[in-house]
Amino acid sequence: MAYIKNFGFAAQLRSDASNHVIRYRNGRVRQSGRGLVFWFRPETASIAELPMDDREMALFVKGRSQDFQAVAVQGMLTWHVDDPQLLATRVDFSIGLLTGAYQSEPIQRIETRLAGLVNQAALQYLAQAPVRALLDAGPEPLRVALEAALARDSALGEIGISVAAIRLTNLAPSSELERALQTPTFEALQQKADEAVFERRALAVDKERAIAENELANKTELARREKTLIAEESENARNRATGVAEAQQVEAAAEAERIRTVEGAKAEAEQERIAIYRDLPPSVLLGLAARELAGNIGTIEHVNVTPDLLASILGEFRRDAPALAAPTPTAPAN
Repeated sequence: MAYIKNFGFAAQLRSDASNHVIRYRNGRVRQSGRGLVFWFRPETASIAELPMDDREMALFVKGRSQDFQAVAVQGMLTWHVDDPQLLATRVDFSIGLLTGAYQSEPIQRIETRLAGLVNQAALQYLAQAPVRALLDAGPEPLRVALEAALARDSALGEIGISVAAIRLTNLAPSSELERALQTPTFEALQQKADEAVFERRALAVDKERAIAENELANKTELARREKTLIAEESENARNRATGVAEAQQVEAAAEAERIRTVEGAKAEAEQERIAIYRDLPPSVLLGLAARELAGNIGTIEHVNVTPDLLASILGEFRRDAPALAAPTPTAPAN
């Protein structure tokens, strides 16, 4: 906006370098340029100020696809003034000579015209394809179509402006349709997630089964080894018992043989002694018995000898006396 300082019958205007100022007097252009500073008389002057920088406006188009589905388009449009002299003749950019503000709304008028052209081109594009094709293609084909449509339209060149760029940020259906379109994808993703969960669970079950089978195989192998160990221990015990029994049998046989040998020797000695005693007279045997008895009896306190016993003993001695008294024969003398 231009800065105007009034001094009664004269005023001074200062404009920015980004604005083009045109001063009219009596319907004729007296000064025209960017960033001008000049004096003028308010009662005879008319001034227009046009912005020469790039201007941006918001775009919002709501149309229908070929299959009658609502589709909304959002974006930004950048425009600028190409011919300020021409634009000043088509659109009122005059400013108040006291305040420097626009006396009308020229920027809004230009943006309204641009919005109408964009809406017309966007609605034609949206109506040529079903909503699925539009969403799959995205906003880029529509942007290209809008730029081409605005470039072909002579209405903008006729007023001295042009479109610098169009940026579309979104091309979306209604919320209900968007949810409906998202449902198959969501269901497919959910199905894949469920399949992944099932596969993970199946893998976990397989691993648990493999672990259980491994544990069972280990237990079976341990049981088999334990059985083998028990059988080997039993076999060793039987072998030890057999060895002990055989050793005992050998010892018993040796002991029996020793006993037989000793008893045989005792029997032979007893037989020899009996043979010696068999040829001795009864009186000798009686004396030997008395001696044996005397050796085995400790102390005899009383001895009762009856007459019959004494007579029997003496009789035995008288019978044996001649045999005992007989002289031993001697060899004749030479």
